[in-house]
Amino acid sequence: MPQIPVETNDRMSLRIASEEKSLLMRAAALQHTNLTEFVIRNVVSAARKVIDENEQLKLTERDSLHVLALLDNPPAPNDKLMAAAFALPKQS
Repeated sequence: MPQIPVETNDRMSLRIASEEKSLLMRAAALQHTNLTEFVIRNVVSAARKVIDENEQLKLTERDSLHVLALLDNPPAPNDKLMAAAFALPKQS
């Protein structure tokens, strides 16, 4: 398989049990790719999934309706919010 040029070529090393490495090599061979490509493809995909799951907030229908109600009728600001607002630097 031809190598795809990479703009930056950062290295990462890790220790892995020989059984796990053999398993990864077998899976890479079954997908007709090399070990590096196989690991990068799958690890990057897994990393994106973890990030998406942790950066998105999923609300129940009840919570969604509550948020919408608060947006339509926001509560009056409390003392802490007012103090924080007055503590902001003045913009010119």
